[in-house]
Amino acid sequence: MKERLEGLRVEALERLKEVSDPNALSELKVHYLGKKGQLTEILRGMGALSAEERPVIGQVANDVRGAIEAVIAEKQEAFDREETARRLRSETIDVTLPGKKRAEGLIHPLTKVTQEIEDVFLGMGYEIAEGPEVETDFFNFEALNLPKNHPARDMQDSFYLTDEILLRTHTSPVQIRAMRAANGRTPLKIICPGKVYRRDDDDATHSFMFHQIEGLVVGPNIRMSDLKGTLLQFVQAMYGKNTQIRLRPSFFPFTEPSAEVDVTCAQCGGSGCRMCKHTGWIEILGCGMVHPKVLEYGGYDPKEVTGFAFGMGVERIALLKYDIDDIRHFYNNDLRFLGQFARM
Repeated sequence: MKERLEGLRVEALERLKEVSDPNALSELKVHYLGKKGQLTEILRGMGALSAEERPVIGQVANDVRGAIEAVIAEKQEAFDREETARRLRSETIDVTLPGKKRAEGLIHPLTKVTQEIEDVFLGMGYEIAEGPEVETDFFNFEALNLPKNHPARDMQDSFYLTDEILLRTHTSPVQIRAMRAANGRTPLKIICPGKVYRRDDDDATHSFMFHQIEGLVVGPNIRMSDLKGTLLQFVQAMYGKNTQIRLRPSFFPFTEPSAEVDVTCAQCGGSGCRMCKHTGWIEILGCGMVHPKVLEYGGYDPKEVTGFAFGMGVERIALLKYDIDDIRHFYNNDLRFLGQFARM
């Protein structure tokens, strides 16, 4: 057995000298020193030795194992040094090179326009009010003079979650909530920005989700002329001091009388062009005097106070302000498109 152990030592050391990569080294380690390796195979015959021979053979086996392990460790250390040197060569960093500039985030054009609109109305003494996007049928329709089965509900194809819960179709429910929270206080002057949802097919001018800003003023002796003056001040702040407005009679269940508001085309100044379809005017929002029933739902006495309301789509305002022809550009997350607004 002693001769077999010595022969194993010579064989293993010779083969280890020729090893040129870590994988081959690992294989030889298993071959000679593993649980099913050559050394273990020889030592299985220890049981047949006499009591005097076992210590001698055991010492020889330990010497053989030690010699093989020492060469393996030396080889492994050499391979580790080579790998470290290789990585240092391949991963060298030139600290004299200029750093990489990180891209800075930009304010989205819809956020920018929303902030501009808010600034205009905050400057006129309005407060910002917010409400839930998941709304009850009562606040979204009934309290706005749209009882169940009212034909005007068809104007807003809705996302219902249950029979009484839906995604709000406009920000007008915030007006009811704000009036009730005011508990009869006047004057009440608020704007309500936020997301709204309707079952529209996406195209160049429509989206199932978009942004609205609605305004509400309630107080004694509020007149239609106050509404017109407010909207004129707003559009001139957004589109320039030479911009004019006109009000066309319309219908909304929550206002009476109601009107659509047009502005002089920013592209042609009112002379007529492709953008305004050669009319000189572009529609931007709807408005009117708050319906007496809506005031009652909000906790006000329509015999004591009056009010006006208006609502606009932020996307609509942005399309006109920046002369954009497709609403979908706002949602595609194309940095080439969004980057243009960094300078505006």
